[in-house]
Amino acid sequence: MTIDHVRPIHIRLLLFARYAEVVGVEACDLVLSASATVADALAELRLRYPAADILPTRPLCARNHSQVAMEDEVRDGDELALLPPLAGG
Repeated sequence: MTIDHVRPIHIRLLLFARYAEVVGVEACDLVLSASATVADALAELRLRYPAADILPTRPLCARNHSQVAMEDEVRDGDELALLPPLAGG
């Protein structure tokens, strides 16, 4: 019998404006399970950076420059951006 080894995935998480200020980093690299979702990436961010607990439960997120939902999967090499609400003038 063979055992399939699932390789973890690596993503880059970017934080902008107020989110970067609150968490204390503008970017970080995360290692996640192969079936990880956007929500899993946020959970890992919160584990690594406790200050991230004050971020919204469901912030606006973009994966590789396209908006995604919390339940969408992330893939190896993805760039995930957390975008704070925008105000214009």
